[in-house]
Amino acid sequence: MTYTGDVQVGGPADVRELPGLSIAKLAVGPFDNNAYLLRCSRTGEGLLIDAAADPDRLLALADGGPLATVVTTHQHGDHWQALEQVAKVTGAKTVAHPLDAPALPVSPDRTVEHGDVITVGEAALQVIHLRGHTPGSIALLYDGGEAGTHLFTGDSLFPGGVGNTQKDAERFQRLYTDVVERVFDPLPDETWVYPGHGKDTTLGTERPSLPEWLARGW
Repeated sequence: MTYTGDVQVGGPADVRELPGLSIAKLAVGPFDNNAYLLRCSRTGEGLLIDAAADPDRLLALADGGPLATVVTTHQHGDHWQALEQVAKVTGAKTVAHPLDAPALPVSPDRTVEHGDVITVGEAALQVIHLRGHTPGSIALLYDGGEAGTHLFTGDSLFPGGVGNTQKDAERFQRLYTDVVERVFDPLPDETWVYPGHGKDTTLGTERPSLPEWLARGW
């Protein structure tokens, strides 16, 4: 495997080819956001996770086939600066959780809850609601069978900890609990984590640090 997930703003995408699905990671914008283009290799249909910034670069990334869907992981502005333009140019349907939808620049064509499924061609992504970073933050899980499990976490889980909860103990506890019960408990160590900023990780890499995260409260 040549994919590393190490990308730089202004640099090329890093592409991972799985049986049935490709994943292209691109760093965009002044906050070094990660945008992910998923494309079904059987149908050519594409899905973009977080049209964060740099719409021209995102449109160029998606130019290899029809972009059917744009999913916004949460309401923070650095994750949707290019959403309106990308949706307008491509005609892609927009998706978000209903609790974060009012803050977005376009009203989602579809709102999704925990456990819902979003398809990209013949591939299925399960919605995992992770409350705390924002009320409606979601992650997307792709079960690739022998190709492993792949989790796109937005700003809810990073290498080294959960997302920012503004030093609010209640919000931290909610996010930590959701991440443990909905991510670490049911998913294997080999699960690859694709966050909203920075480098990738795996659940196995992060699992031993869970007690430390809980003790420090962030």
